Amino acid sequence: MNKRNFLLVGNSRLHWALEKGSNYEFIHSLKNEAPPKNIKFEDLIWASVGNLPDFDLNKCEAIHTKDINLENLPNHLGIDRALGCFAAFKNIENKKNKNFLIADLGTAMSLTKISSAGKFIGGQLTPGFYSQIKALSQDTKNLIVPKHFKIPKNNFLISTEEAILKGVFNSLVGTINLAFNQKDDILVICGGDSELIGEYFKGENDNVIIEPNLVMHGMIKFYNFKKVLL
Repeated sequence: MNKRNFLLVGNSRLHWALEKGSNYEFIHSLKNEAPPKNIKFEDLIWASVGNLPDFDLNKCEAIHTKDINLENLPNHLGIDRALGCFAAFKNIENKKNKNFLIADLGTAMSLTKISSAGKFIGGQLTPGFYSQIKALSQDTKNLIVPKHFKIPKNNFLISTEEAILKGVFNSLVGTINLAFNQKDDILVICGGDSELIGEYFKGENDNVIIEPNLVMHGMIKFYNFKKVLL
């Protein structure tokens, strides 16, 4: 029996879920890196929000937003956001019937809210952590990309590099905090910078879940759910 492997093409990276027995190994690679070994591209389940790599992908195995059966979900929504909603709705226990606020921290940071019944409510978009830092270095004369991404504890810094890191970190945390209502929401933090930004929210009780591979879990869950229906 062929193994079922999954690929999400992001804006700057390729996200792989590779079947290993009854579990999956998650790999995140740059687009110019070689794919994992022994991948059968004709059997690969895939979705894309970025430019497709030069792989011979089977169009019949693609997942599109219009395939995701969640109420009020617009077809123009990125498939990564749609799969994140699907994973949160299907996988995360929600005994108090709260809304899900999904913060996906990648090249962009998307905030997406769905109801406890899986109805799409809406969202926000802002440049992600590295996108903000890169914009500062490109659009100003004297600001450069920091060499290390260790977030300082203090809010006011002498070092320019530390000031950039703290400012960008606070901008993302602040955006999430303004959208997050602990009384009504479960906050789900995912994506490449989820551990970095999620550090601020750790210890916030069971209203906060950090799951870096939420979207890949959504792909796997959706594929298995679709198989049951066929």
